[in-house]
Amino acid sequence: MKKLAIALVIVALAVAFVLWDDEVGLRAWWRLRADLEVAETRISEARQRIAAREAEALALKSDRLAQERAIRHDLLLARPGETVLRLVGEEEPTPRNP
Repeated sequence: MKKLAIALVIVALAVAFVLWDDEVGLRAWWRLRADLEVAETRISEARQRIAAREAEALALKSDRLAQERAIRHDLLLARPGETVLRLVGEEEPTPRNP
């Protein structure tokens, strides 16, 4: 009976250790789980950005209008007689005619 009581105390201490230890217990597991969720979200967002960039690259390789649109946007160019509107708050300067 005495051996059973000692075993129960040891098990209870081990359970208490697992429950309250910040380094290896459940708190650490919960913290790691939260970190994993954040990392998985960041990975998912990065994959979406990569897919968007790959689609853009494919369009730039095959679509002449996409090429022109990208060049005009990057160089802030507009065709003669064309009116370009920019929304308030954009930091880019207004397009110019070459």
